[in-house]
Amino acid sequence: MRILVFTEGTLIMHQGALGKTREQIVNQVKKGKESSLRDYANYVPIGNAVTKLRAWSSKGAEIVYLTSRRNTAEVKAVRVVLRKHGFPEGQLLHRQAAQEYRDATEKAEPDVIVEDNCESIGGADEMTYTHLRPELKRKIHLVPVKEFGGIDQLPDNPEMLLRL
Repeated sequence: MRILVFTEGTLIMHQGALGKTREQIVNQVKKGKESSLRDYANYVPIGNAVTKLRAWSSKGAEIVYLTSRRNTAEVKAVRVVLRKHGFPEGQLLHRQAAQEYRDATEKAEPDVIVEDNCESIGGADEMTYTHLRPELKRKIHLVPVKEFGGIDQLPDNPEMLLRL
């Protein structure tokens, strides 16, 4: 099973979000004034995301990450954060200059997408899954989570994701 997981807002968040409620974090992002928002090298895991992904990986799931970052230095910073915090190894996808999220996602051919609901930037219209071709939506199972709500509540067995 190949699981594509969105990074920012689903797995990791800016340092200024620590100690805040989910609603406060969403408001920070909407306002865009929190200084750590663009400090990608110092992002931190949301909840127990590392433990959850390690559980999926230990049960044979292949983890593929998708970042919102396009700039090479920012993509590298996200990669460093994933390694620094002990996320399981996995390909880190990003959009090229003229690409949309769906382009990177379609190349990955995931069985499951775990993605936040993009509340701070416009909701479902901004989600990757929303823009996939209909024939791919039939093949890929979406597991939506609340932005900055984490993935702790998801089952440890990756096969169970297909039942959500």
